[in-house]
Amino acid sequence: MAKLILASSSQYRRKLLARLQLPFECKSPDIDESPLANERPKDMVKRLSEAKARALSSEFSNHLIIGSDQVAVLGGNSFLGENTDLDGKELRTEVLTKPGSYEAAFKQLKSESGKRVRFLTGLALLNSQTNNIEVDIVTTEVEFRQLTDQEISTYLHQDEPYDCAGSFKSEGLGITLFEGIYGKDPTALVGLPLIRLGEMLRSHN
Repeated sequence: MAKLILASSSQYRRKLLARLQLPFECKSPDIDESPLANERPKDMVKRLSEAKARALSSEFSNHLIIGSDQVAVLGGNSFLGENTDLDGKELRTEVLTKPGSYEAAFKQLKSESGKRVRFLTGLALLNSQTNNIEVDIVTTEVEFRQLTDQEISTYLHQDEPYDCAGSFKSEGLGITLFEGIYGKDPTALVGLPLIRLGEMLRSHN
């Protein structure tokens, strides 16, 4: 059986993959994760997921390599999963990155309060021996409660989600910020969609 490699340095993805109880190694891919000009969020997560997996293919030449990337999008058309309305008109969207600080996280949560945020989680599985790759996206929507400034401040000091796109940890206290979560796979929101990954891995026995 080919060895399993997780192309990531994320502690969250590592913990998720461990739930499958399969032996694996982690290695951080050295790639430029900057978005391309006019690149749509869904195209970006697919491109980066694949790039992360391919970045390790020469080092691990007889392996199954997992790449994943996630972006949070505020605005747009959640029904279509796109940034256009039913008539094809462009809708204003904001891509939410990892905040990195209390101030940036506070601003993000303030903008998310009372709204829905769409999380696009890209997933790639590369067989580095055959060069066959499967790439997919799992979409999850989060509906936020109306949050007070005090709630936001208290939450941020408690969970410190400064390395999380959207400024929350759904597996932690962040779950209390929501009205609801809508999607097929709750693990996708954390960063690695295990249901879809399981399907991919079963195709490789």
